[in-house]
Amino acid sequence: MSETSDLTPTSSALDAAQQVIDSAIAQLADRGVDENQVLAYDVAHAAAGVMAARGLLSYATRGTTEANIANAFAADVIADLAAKVFGRESEWGVASDALDGTREFVAKYRAPEFLADLADTDGPRHLSDDFEMVQDTFRRFAEEKLQPIAEHIHRTNGDIPEDIIAGLAEMGAFGLSISEEYGGFASGGESDYIAMVVATEELSRGSLGAGGSLITRPEILARALEAGGTEEQKQHWLPMLASAEVMNAVAVTEPDYGSDVAGVKVTATKVDGGYLINGVKTWCTFGARADVLMVVARTDPDRSIGHRGLSMFIVPKERGESEGFEITSESAHGPAKMEGRPIDTIGYRGMHSYEIAIDNWFVPEENLIGGEGGIGRGFYYQMAGFENGRLQTAARALGVMQAALEEARQYSLDRAVFGQPVHEYQLTKAKLARMAVTIQGARQFAYEVAKLMARGEGTLEASMIKAYVCKAAEWVTREAMQIHGGFGYAEEYTVSRLFVDARVLSIFEGADEVLCLKVIARQLVARHQNG
Repeated sequence: MSETSDLTPTSSALDAAQQVIDSAIAQLADRGVDENQVLAYDVAHAAAGVMAARGLLSYATRGTTEANIANAFAADVIADLAAKVFGRESEWGVASDALDGTREFVAKYRAPEFLADLADTDGPRHLSDDFEMVQDTFRRFAEEKLQPIAEHIHRTNGDIPEDIIAGLAEMGAFGLSISEEYGGFASGGESDYIAMVVATEELSRGSLGAGGSLITRPEILARALEAGGTEEQKQHWLPMLASAEVMNAVAVTEPDYGSDVAGVKVTATKVDGGYLINGVKTWCTFGARADVLMVVARTDPDRSIGHRGLSMFIVPKERGESEGFEITSESAHGPAKMEGRPIDTIGYRGMHSYEIAIDNWFVPEENLIGGEGGIGRGFYYQMAGFENGRLQTAARALGVMQAALEEARQYSLDRAVFGQPVHEYQLTKAKLARMAVTIQGARQFAYEVAKLMARGEGTLEASMIKAYVCKAAEWVTREAMQIHGGFGYAEEYTVSRLFVDARVLSIFEGADEVLCLKVIARQLVARHQNG
C-alpha cells in the first residue's frame, strides 16, 4: 500500500511527464498546430491528464486511500503518455529514454495486486458539509424521480415529464449559477461553481437526458446574459430562467457550420423595431419544449469579417410537439414560420434535438443581448456561456461514469462464471479499480477547475477537463458494459443506455478534435511563447 508521507516519487514521475509535454508544446510552437494536428491532439489530451494528476497531489495527502488513488491515476496517465510517445520521440522532441525514470513508479502503481485493493472503493470526495447536503439532496431526487423513468424515456424516446422540471425548479436547480440579485441562488464565490458541479453529477447519475442536461441550457444563456446583457435584460430574463418560468434552448450550430461558428449563415436583418431572423439551425437540443431560443445570427452581411459580424438574440416561441413542430406568427413585417424537424439519436434521449428552419421571424430590438452595444459581440457572449458549459459537461460525464461503475460493480458481485463471482477475477478487480480511480481523479480535477473559474480564471482548464473527462467516460462505460458480458448489450440493462449516452459527450459543447486543436493546443502554445 502507498504511504501518504512521501509523494516525492509521484511528483518526480509527473515532472518527467510534464517535461515531455513541454518539449512537444515547444515543437508545436516552432512548427505550427495546424501543420501537426495529430501531435497537437495527443498533447492536448496528455497535458489534461497530467494536469489532473498534479491536482491530485494535495488530495493524496489526506489519507492512504487518497494517496493510492492519486498514484494509480498518475501511473495510468504516464503510461498513456508513454504509449503516445513510443516510436514518435523525434516528433515530440524528446530522447528515447525520456520516460525511463518513471518505469518503476508506473510498474508499482499499475500492478494488479495494487489495483485489487481499490476495486471496491470510490474514494472520499472531501466535500464540505454544505456540499454534502447539495449532493444528498440532488442524489435523492435522482434516485426517487429520475432513475424510475430513465429507461422508459430512453427506450421510447419519450419526453421529460413536466413534474421533473417543476421539481428541479422547486429545488433551485435552474438558479444555481444565477445571482441572488436576479432570483437565483449564487452568492458570487467558488461555492456557486462547485455546487453546480456536484448537482449536475448527481442528476446525470440518475439520467443524462432527463436530469443533468436540463440545467445546462439555462446555465449557458444565463452566463451569456451576465457577460453582455443590459441591466434591463438581466432583470427581465434571469429571474424567469432561475424559476423555470422560461426554459431555453441553444441555437448556434448550422447544417454547414458546427464548431466553426465564424461561418454562421443565419441572418438577423434590422427592421423597424427589431430584427427578422432567417435561416436554419441544427442540433438545437430541447428546441420543441423551449420557450425561447438563444440564437447566434449574422447582423453584418459581410461574411469576410467572420465572428465579428455575429450577434446574439433571445427569440421567444411557443412550445411545440416533440415529434416535430410548425409555429407561425404575425408581425408588422408580415407572416413568419418556425419549423422543427426532430433528429433521432442513439442516446441522450428525452431532451430531443432538432433542425429548425426560421423564416422571417421577428425579434424585438430589446431581445438583442447587449442592446446596440451587443452588435458583433455574439461570438464572445457564446464563448462566455460555453466556458461554464464545458465544466458542466464534464460534471455530466462524471455522473454517467459513476452510474456505470456502480452498475458494473454490482453485476460483478451478482453474476457467477466458472464457479465464482465475476468480481473475484483479477481482471475484473483491475478494471473496476481503474474505473474508480479515473472517476475520482476527474472529479477532483473538476472541483479544482471550478475554483479557478470562480476567480475569473480557468478558461483553458475548463476545456481540458471537458476533453479529458468526456473521453474517459467512453472508456469507463465501455468497460462497464464489457463486465456485463452479453447482458451489457441488452437494452433491459441500464449500462447499455449509459454507454450510448457517454458517446455524445465528446461531441457536443465543442467537438473533442476542435476543442483540442483550436482551443487547448493553441492556448498551451501561447502560454509557452509568453513564458
